[in-house]
This record gives sequence, C-alpha cells and structure tokens, in this order.
Amino acid sequence: MNGRIATLMVHSSPLDQAGIGDAGGMNIYVAENAKRMAAMGVSVDIFTRRNHRDLPDIVEFAPGVTVRHLDAGPVDGVTKEELPNYIDELAEAFRKAIKGKPAYDVIHSHYWISGKVGIPASKNMNIPLIHTMHTMAKVKNLNLAEDEAPEPELRVVGETEVVAASSALIANTDSEAASLVSLYGACPDVVQVVTPGVDLYTFTPGNGKAVARGLLSIPTDAHVITFVGRIQPHKGPELLIRATSEMVAHSPHLRAKLIVYVIGGASGSGAGEVERLKELVRWLGLSDVVRFLPPLPRHDLPNWYRAADLVCVPSYSESFGLVALEAQACGTPVVATAVGGLRTAVADGISGVLVDGHDPRAWSSVLARLLVEPQRRTLLSFGAIEHSSHFGWDATARGTLDVYDRVLSELAQQKASSGR
Repeated sequence: MNGRIATLMVHSSPLDQAGIGDAGGMNIYVAENAKRMAAMGVSVDIFTRRNHRDLPDIVEFAPGVTVRHLDAGPVDGVTKEELPNYIDELAEAFRKAIKGKPAYDVIHSHYWISGKVGIPASKNMNIPLIHTMHTMAKVKNLNLAEDEAPEPELRVVGETEVVAASSALIANTDSEAASLVSLYGACPDVVQVVTPGVDLYTFTPGNGKAVARGLLSIPTDAHVITFVGRIQPHKGPELLIRATSEMVAHSPHLRAKLIVYVIGGASGSGAGEVERLKELVRWLGLSDVVRFLPPLPRHDLPNWYRAADLVCVPSYSESFGLVALEAQACGTPVVATAVGGLRTAVADGISGVLVDGHDPRAWSSVLARLLVEPQRRTLLSFGAIEHSSHFGWDATARGTLDVYDRVLSELAQQKASSGR
C-alpha cells in the first residue's frame, strides 16, 4: 500500500530515550517500524501526548515519518498510571488533529490507552482501527513479581473494549495471539502475528568482546553478566541480584572476576526502585560485584552487549523481549525466563538458555555453569547471531503493511457487497 497511517502512542513518545521513565521496547518498535514502512512508500504520522513544554507541534522524525503532539492534561508530571484520566481529552484532541486533513487509511494504536483514544475517531470517521497490545493486564496479573501490584480492573475493561473495536489485532508471537483469543475473547480471524525485529545494521558482533571491553575499560578476563531495561519489579532485576548472591555463595571462586551490570532507570511510579535495589545489594554484600549504570543512548548499547558474557532477561512476562534480540545480534548469548515472547526471541539451547520460573537458585546454577563453559558460550554466540538474523525490522514492516492491506481489502469487499 502507499497510503497514510495515523499511529497512536500517547503514553510515551518515540522522541524519548528507551530505558527512561515509561519509554522502552514499544518506543523502539513504533519508531523502527514507522521508518521501515515509510521507506516502503507509506506516510506515517505518530500522534503522542506532549510531555515537554518546549516541544513543537510537529517534529520531522525521519523521511516520511512525523511526530505530532496532542495536548491533554498537565504537560509535566503525568504518569502512565494517571493517563487514563485524560483519555477523553486525548480522544478529542486526536479527532481534531485529523479532522479536515487528507484521510488516513488506517489508525494503528499501541498499548490499551492509545486504543481507547483511537476508538471514537475510528467510529466517527469510518477509519479501521488496528491495535497492538504490547503487554496485557490479564497476562501480567497471572505472572506478577513478589509484592508487585496487579494491573487495575480499569485497564482490563479498557483492553477488552479495544479488542472488540479493532478491525485487526497484531500480536508479537503465537503465544500472544493465543492470549488475545483465550483471555480477551478475540476472534481468531482478527488476530495476526507479526514478529518484532532488531536493527541488524546497528546491533552486530562488531570487532568482538575484547575490543568492546577495551573501549569500556572492562577487564578482559572478567565474568560479565548484564541486565538492560527499565528498573521495575516486572522486569526482574531483583531476581538477577539474588541469583548473583546465590552464585557467589555456592561458587565463591567466581567472585573475584564477576561483574554484574544493571543498566537502566526507574519506570513510572517506581521512582525509588533503583535505590531499593542498591540497598539490597549492600545488604547482600555484593557491592563489589553489582554495578548500576543509568540508561544509555542506543548507539552505546552494542558495545555493552558485546562486552558481556551473558545478557539476562529475567522478566515475569514479556510480549517479546527486544533486549534479548539486540544482545543476540551482537553475538552474546541470552539467559531469559521461559515466558511469553521470550520463547520466540531466544532459541533455547541454540542462542541462549530459557529458565523456568524465578527461583534465584535455579538461575544461579544456569549462570554459573555457563560462565565456566566458554566453549558452550562460543557455540551459543554463533547460534545467537544466526537466530537474530531472521528478525530484521524490514520483515516487521512488510508484515504490518500486509495486515493493513488485508483489512482495507476486506472493507472494500464489504462496501461493494452492500452497494449491490
């Protein structure tokens, strides 16, 4: 298709750095997919809520891609948890923003709040709504971290309404597609699987581990385990810290060379989570092992992935797991929880290892065994590069455009049938 797409991502912006606040994998997904679709001839406008006073109304993000800011609620200090209070205001701002302009062929919303914002315009202007969940309340609530607050019923109801209103639902994996059908009653014919990708031009093995460690001043002989992501209970950084404690207890010979990096920032309302984890590290006596780094620009991440022996993704649920793909594309094996999209992102025993559950002792056993088996890590590294090579963003863009084409074709057929 060569049409115009209105992309809705209101709770976070593609202009925000991933790993800070509510910006994460979804930001990368929306930005990369939009750029690739635009390169294929589609015009993409990304509508997001203005969250800084100095932002212009329109930002030229990439050739064929613009970011357009909607005004709703206070500019500063609105968390993702508070944003549902402004759904009606955002919906009206979005309707006004697209009224009178050349018609959009499709509204594609990302995350449930954006779906709710898109429903009125979709209905009033007869533009099909296509939605990508990214995460789902019912799935998260079935897989909560210890002491993690469940997602509110408001979100569950909102997601159910978005599912019912969408002409198509794009799932990241077969597992997510199954959850949409079984937990939300989605019609199987409406659900399409389009796997996310990785920037295979940026995330590469490069010049290898030794060069990366030299650039980052990391000892060549160190045992390096790295976590990259938002610092929130659901992402599981505490599990990695407790697994590290178990590991140095049962394999004390590893401690002298062991470095565990936790890279990322606090998310949403969990502003104190980083300090809580730092206090846990001190209490466990791991201050010489665990090192915290703030969120890093994306162009710096490849060397941090390359420098690691292992990258850990210990999430309690994950719609896909872009960090896992990025690390593997850099040639680093991944140890991840055997949940959701991580089962697709990581080829167990080939590009990394999937661990059932969240027992720190089980995780420590897997990590310690891999650290003392360099030959196995080398094989996994080759497997990681090969596995990740199948997940370029160009394929994601083509798959997304195929969904758009299918929806528009079905609508055209329906109009033709009703006209007769």
